[in-house]
Amino acid sequence: MLAKLSTRPAVVRRCAATGATALALVGAGLPAVASDGTGPGLTRFYGQQVKWSPCKGEDMPRDLQCGKVTVPLDYGRPRARTLDLALARYRATGKKRGSVVLNFGGPGAAGVSELAAGGDDFMGLTDNYDVVSFDPRGVGRSSPVSCGDGAAEASITAASGAEADHPRAVLEQLKKAAAECAKHSGPVLPHIGTVNTARDLDVIRQALGDKKLNYLGFSYGTRLGAVYAARFPKKVGRLVLDGVDTLTEPMSEQGVAGAEGQQTALDDFIDWCAEDIACPFGQDARDAREQVVRLVHSLDEDPVPTDFGQEFTGQDLVGAISQALYSKQLWPSLERAIAELVEDGDTRGVMAFASGGAGLPVRQQRHDGLVDENDVPLDNLPAALMAINCADDPDRPAAATIVRELGRLRTEYEQASPVFGRYRLTELLMCYGRPKGTDYIREDVRDLHTPRMLLVGTRGDPATPYRWTVETAKRLGDSAVVLDNKGEGHTGYASSKCVHGKVDAFLLYGSLPPTGSSCGPEEDEH
Repeated sequence: MLAKLSTRPAVVRRCAATGATALALVGAGLPAVASDGTGPGLTRFYGQQVKWSPCKGEDMPRDLQCGKVTVPLDYGRPRARTLDLALARYRATGKKRGSVVLNFGGPGAAGVSELAAGGDDFMGLTDNYDVVSFDPRGVGRSSPVSCGDGAAEASITAASGAEADHPRAVLEQLKKAAAECAKHSGPVLPHIGTVNTARDLDVIRQALGDKKLNYLGFSYGTRLGAVYAARFPKKVGRLVLDGVDTLTEPMSEQGVAGAEGQQTALDDFIDWCAEDIACPFGQDARDAREQVVRLVHSLDEDPVPTDFGQEFTGQDLVGAISQALYSKQLWPSLERAIAELVEDGDTRGVMAFASGGAGLPVRQQRHDGLVDENDVPLDNLPAALMAINCADDPDRPAAATIVRELGRLRTEYEQASPVFGRYRLTELLMCYGRPKGTDYIREDVRDLHTPRMLLVGTRGDPATPYRWTVETAKRLGDSAVVLDNKGEGHTGYASSKCVHGKVDAFLLYGSLPPTGSSCGPEEDEH
């Protein structure tokens, strides 16, 4: 898949890529919103209270509670169809001052399962807060979108593989994939995207009983937080954005930035690997870099079979590597997985990083209530990622433009990264043939008049470059305070004790670090 990896490193389920991959449709026009965030016909949604009960499922922690809220399918027609959104929370153990809502990114990460898997990271916040997360519309149990059995995989393969030498054939394949996604996703697809999710978030805030939204968003979740702040500035409480997304760069520039960031992270991994006698590429880092490129090309030309009956290609390997690079804690596992692939042809280790659900069998669900966890389509994460990113992006180059520019762009991307360039170029193509997305984020999310908010940028982040934190802070205005995390990996909260402490201090006590503050590399903090 594509897009920035937008979940925190501590949580194993994640999805790689930034800014762009396929589908969906929120128009540029936005329904009128009253000063309190509501509007005609919305009163019944803002009058809800969440009914909490123990979460069902063998893997659910005993102290995790689940609930739901109901939102309009179409905010322009709030008296028509509705959607249910799944919620989960850990209750406050100390004196409660409200809730803090988490979004784990993706886009496409299911908040309920992520909170269940990684809740230990947030237990400090329960001193004063209920810690809440949710499955956004189209994600997880909340009317999940799907592209059908293998449709997303086929479109990615067409756009990044050998078929890319025939751009018009690629565009036809992408059109077919879009039709499959529309067929399998149901009525939520035309109403997916961050602008509508921000409105859902305000309904959630009210249903939780909070006058202001306290919020912690990771990667894509920073986009959601920024859009919420622009739409509901008077409802912003303590808001933290960690691994800050771009709000302005077109898809072509996002892809180049992503390829460069991932190449830097790969170089760091190879330097680390070459110091280990078990490194499958040997102890010469320069030669190891060349070996990686050769391995990718070799697998693209001659894929190896897997236990699932599919072939494992070089682009599959690139996807696996990109997933593992989001956290330095995963490097030893990546080293072992590549060694098993190179030495024994065993793909199981790298496939554990690579799949993300793409190409797996799909269970179809088409109703508007909550879906059972076991019935969430296995391709929901990549399908939602494609849908949301395209809904948020107004650019739709014509076929003639893509055909004319593709050769130049391939050269530019491969110069940015000989490993990731071809893979990330897919981002530029995946929205082809989809209805135009909203221009609200690019045009209107700026110059906010809100309480001060904390933006965390990590210098070695392979998915959301540090410069995006600086650029977004400047765009948002004087409300934004930047914390410079001089560490590695995607986002800082889970990997840096310093970042973790400063974020918790702000959320719990309102204590912001001074402008220009930084956290050193994690190894320097011991």
